[in-house]
Amino acid sequence: MINEIKIDLSNIKLMYETIFLTAPDLDQQEYEKIVSKVESTIKDGGGEVTNLEHWGQKKLEYEIKRFNSAYYTYIEFTAPGTLIEPLEREYRYNEKIIRFITVKVEKHHAAFNIKRRELGFGKKKAKG
Repeated sequence: MINEIKIDLSNIKLMYETIFLTAPDLDQQEYEKIVSKVESTIKDGGGEVTNLEHWGQKKLEYEIKRFNSAYYTYIEFTAPGTLIEPLEREYRYNEKIIRFITVKVEKHHAAFNIKRRELGFGKKKAKG
């Protein structure tokens, strides 16, 4: 007789990062409302936002939904794997979010992200 072992993995938190692009015709208040909604979706699903970066408006390499540019937002978070489906559903249902990607972060990638934040990679240094 074989005993089955059942393991509940729904409470194990993994590290993720997500980038989403919003339409360039949003005003500041609309943009902040979208970012706030994404953050609350993460928190309501048992996750925790560890880093949030507003990369600003950038020109797109190709046209997406008739837009040539978009606002980029980058979020690092820890959450159970069950959160990703509702988060991406939120992205799909919001017509002002024109693209998104969410990836699981491995340990080496996580170490790089921490180093990037501490050293300020990508930020312009003041000339002295």
